[in-house]
Amino acid sequence: MPAELFCQARDGFDLAAQVGGAAGSPALLLLQGQANSHAWWNGVRSAFESEFQTITMDYRGTGSSRGPVAPWTTESFAADAVEILDSAGISTAYVYGTSMGGRVAQMIAAHYPDRVKALVLACTTPGGPNAVDRSREISAELARASAADRLYVLHDLFYTPAWPHPPEDSSLLGDASMTPQELAAHRKASRHHDAWDLLPSITAPTLVLHGEDDLMTPADNARLLADRIPGAGLQIYPGSRHGFFEEFAQQVTPAVLDFFARTPAN
Repeated sequence: MPAELFCQARDGFDLAAQVGGAAGSPALLLLQGQANSHAWWNGVRSAFESEFQTITMDYRGTGSSRGPVAPWTTESFAADAVEILDSAGISTAYVYGTSMGGRVAQMIAAHYPDRVKALVLACTTPGGPNAVDRSREISAELARASAADRLYVLHDLFYTPAWPHPPEDSSLLGDASMTPQELAAHRKASRHHDAWDLLPSITAPTLVLHGEDDLMTPADNARLLADRIPGAGLQIYPGSRHGFFEEFAQQVTPAVLDFFARTPAN
């Protein structure tokens, strides 16, 4: 089990993080999607811990990072992540961001380039007017679904019909402890993300991954990111959806590990 780490952010907000794997190994910062705690990584985290010391965090409004709700942004979540690295005594880390975590990872790589050894962006988007939005039909289905029905709608967006586990078993479908105010703040942070002008400044080696059949965040966003970030690689996984990194972990995780292995820690 990861060890819990607490630190106080620049504004006094108490942040919770989790440190796993072997101490002294290269650090890997794992960043989850919106309205989710570090539990997002439960299904795949252990596969990284033979090679890395893993660092996760509870975004403000999730898990054990609770306090006043404010106008949070992907930029402010990035600053929180860097403060957690500082608290853990980590100067540089490999960074793997998924969904909104990919947006946060873009901000870390753009604003704190000396902290990022290499970058993987999965099922995410550059945001702003250049991004490719999900269809109106999907947005409307999510908006009108009750809390109970939303879980099933999300499950269908994250996983293919071949995935054998029910929605209740997934750690990707939201932190049920969040208040409506916290949920709204997360959705606003994700919706207002726009890194388009920053992407060409990213200097970390970057790999962009996406599920071809992702209706939550269309795969064309991966192509935009790969074109916009200098030297970025791109890998699209056929027949997979928003949670492809978990459902197809046997293919995706080795690809991430191989990419990081090609960027030595020293």
